[in-house]
Amino acid sequence: MNALAPGAVIGILGGGQLGRMLATAAARLGFDVHIFTDETDSPAARVAARTIVADYDDAAALAAFARGVGVVTSEFENVPAATAEALIGAGAIVRPNPRVLAAAQDRIDEKTLFQSLGIDTAPFAPVETRAGLDRALDAIGMPAILKTRRLGYDGKGQARIMTPAEADGGFAAMAGQPAILEGFCAFEREVSMVAARGADGAFACYDLVENVHEGGILRRTTAPARCAGEIGARAADIARRVADALDYVGVIAIEFFLMADGSLIANEMAPRVHNSGHWTLDACACDQFEQHIRAVAGWALGPTDRLCDAEMTNLIGDDALAWERYAADPSARLHLYGKREARPGRKMGHVTRLFPRG
Repeated sequence: MNALAPGAVIGILGGGQLGRMLATAAARLGFDVHIFTDETDSPAARVAARTIVADYDDAAALAAFARGVGVVTSEFENVPAATAEALIGAGAIVRPNPRVLAAAQDRIDEKTLFQSLGIDTAPFAPVETRAGLDRALDAIGMPAILKTRRLGYDGKGQARIMTPAEADGGFAAMAGQPAILEGFCAFEREVSMVAARGADGAFACYDLVENVHEGGILRRTTAPARCAGEIGARAADIARRVADALDYVGVIAIEFFLMADGSLIANEMAPRVHNSGHWTLDACACDQFEQHIRAVAGWALGPTDRLCDAEMTNLIGDDALAWERYAADPSARLHLYGKREARPGRKMGHVTRLFPRG
């Protein structure tokens, strides 16, 4: 397609906070946004020009959505691949393409893709039965992590197996879902690369960042990572190889384990804007949300230069109730997501602090 002109409509599948920030970025560039979500009163819907609330398998609703937009993208990776295919069948351009969603939605497929591109991963094996778990544990060893193959995020859908005695409980935690056993990586730190690929194949990446998780949920991201030089260049090369292989269009994030010997182990990818890229809203001339909109609209990618150092902290659950304190802090840049209810483990917003470049 030709580049979308300002005034065109961009469709977004999903109504969460990422969709909200994408819609805001699109508005800055002169686009209208239509949201398709199965949730009523979603955060993204309240900043969009139009919202369709329907199930993701509602063919009539998807066809109506497709007719009203110039391009469709998504704010979460678990949009059913069939939904993307239905939109294409109705005449919509979908970016990133359904092949990307299919690869990112299944951890076996994702790691198989990485390995096919010469990218290191933790050892892994599929698990569908209790006996299959024993075979996988014999092959991979312990400690290990058992995860559902599909869905699961922010620490959900996974169980650590440190000793044979924990195997029964780990398997029960999968609730009958197909799973993957991954060998445990004794990493030095967790890092991630947020990058973008344009419709013309152009590639750009932000600085490698360092992440700290608590309870399986990202708590803090520091930009740049303390190891961002040569290791950052390797992470960027990996992101480019993945994006090129998938003919990717948009922002993509890849999370890595950095090992003590300096090697990078690819953990997972997110075919969308990413929590560890939120710092770019305040520390880069073109943040990840604008970058994604530029890419899917067929525009030139924007500059990814880091203007200053940054530390982003997620506000989870009741953390957001301290909004007055953050709002009064001149060193803090507060972003709240418009969610009606603070619940334990729920991302309610984030705050970023900026520092002179080190």
